[in-house]
Amino acid sequence: MRCALVTGGSRGIGRAICQKLAEDLQYHILINYQGNEAAARETLALVEEAGATGEIIRFDVGDLTKVQEALQSWSEKHPDAVVEVIVNNAGITRDGLLMWMEPDDWSSVLRTSLDGFYHVTRFFIQKLLRNRYGRIINMVSVSGVKGTAGQVNYSAAKAGIVGATKALAQEVAKRNITVNAVAPGFIRTDMTEGMDEKELVKLIPANRFGEVEEVADLVCFLASKKAGYITGEVININGGIYS
Repeated sequence: MRCALVTGGSRGIGRAICQKLAEDLQYHILINYQGNEAAARETLALVEEAGATGEIIRFDVGDLTKVQEALQSWSEKHPDAVVEVIVNNAGITRDGLLMWMEPDDWSSVLRTSLDGFYHVTRFFIQKLLRNRYGRIINMVSVSGVKGTAGQVNYSAAKAGIVGATKALAQEVAKRNITVNAVAPGFIRTDMTEGMDEKELVKLIPANRFGEVEEVADLVCFLASKKAGYITGEVININGGIYS
């Protein structure tokens, strides 16, 4: 059984990625979620509608023990399964100016994005190396590439993953494993719902917010065999806002 794991796969960009990997690459999709089981089940229904199989798997990516317990338990139940694709998509925001940023606002954002990348990827990396094939795609952000005021914590977490992506790509390239990052700009999701779209669109050369399906198409391409010679890259998908 060929599998793809998407962390934070229950809603938004994560959900669109689960659907697209199911539709285009026919993977068995592991939909990770932390709290919203109903949303995760909705994503699973969409995966099945696309003609693929999947299951939901609950753990907090920022908690090493929980990650190991959940993934170990899943691996033992599915000894013949091979996870070929990992999409590190889980992330949270706790925006605010640094001078007012509480320690927990800093640590929880770094724990989810940066530690989450480490916990999940490290669990699978030896298996990918043994199989001599893999696709690791890390969801970062325009904030991690150019920095965004009011998001020092989020920018730091995503910039950390950019550095990790470039380094890990060099460690595993000989084994036919690619590691890339995708950096979305303003994409229409729950996270951007409260934003003043009319004002923000003025900053975007393409004159609109992006759609989750557009991000999912890019991720799906990077997860495919067609992208075997692309590694260590950060691909911006932002309508020209930062290029």
